Amino acid sequence: MKTLIVHAHPEPRSLNGSLTDLAVSTLTDAGHEVRVSDLYAMNWKAAVDAADYGPHASTPLRPVRDSGRALDAGALTPDVRAEQEKLLWADTVIFQFPLWWYAMPAILKGWVDRVFTYHFAYGVGEHTDTRYGERYGEGTLAGRRALLSVTVGGPEPHYTARGINGPIDDLLFPIQHGILFYPGLEVLPPFVLFGTDRITEREYPEVAKAWEARLRTLETTEPIAFRRQNFGDYAIPSLHLREGLERAGRSGFGLHVRD
Repeated sequence: MKTLIVHAHPEPRSLNGSLTDLAVSTLTDAGHEVRVSDLYAMNWKAAVDAADYGPHASTPLRPVRDSGRALDAGALTPDVRAEQEKLLWADTVIFQFPLWWYAMPAILKGWVDRVFTYHFAYGVGEHTDTRYGERYGEGTLAGRRALLSVTVGGPEPHYTARGINGPIDDLLFPIQHGILFYPGLEVLPPFVLFGTDRITEREYPEVAKAWEARLRTLETTEPIAFRRQNFGDYAIPSLHLREGLERAGRSGFGLHVRD
């Protein structure tokens, strides 16, 4: 198995840093190939601008169209091309990051903004009355798996259906469904650590044990059963879930996960 780890924490000695190091050693010891994109160490440029597209940048700038033109011409910047090549190389992609303000760190969102270009992560496939492009279960990254490994400062009860912060699955839905499943990645249930601001060195061995256990099951864990776009669950072109597919008691984001 070939695994890409996209790491987004500014402190190498942080819990996130330790989890990335442990993932590298655990997977390597198991005979897997591992590559790491440490975004802070790489001094990753997070902001999209005209420099990303070289001579294919228009005036005014149109990031969607311009990124697709630059991709097609092989003219994206070397850092973006390198990350796209890593994604195509990988069987599994692990995203290691802290949950900041209910979302991924800005540097990781900037990685998505620049790497998931038009004609690579979106805007691919046939757009007709029966198909609305290759996305949500199809696309460039189909056949690969993704896993979020997320550290959360607050305690777990705060991130439940009745918790003040809302269910963790809802908070992660835009990432798991809207960013990862959209270009075809199969998304595994996330590995979430709660109360990480209070984890002590004495408690870390149990954390490490749990993380190692998840890493050993990357190839066998069933992905989240998100509904695929072009396989009958949604009417096209409205892309509304068809009547009768609702599960009793399920609403909101939960409607888009099969039983």
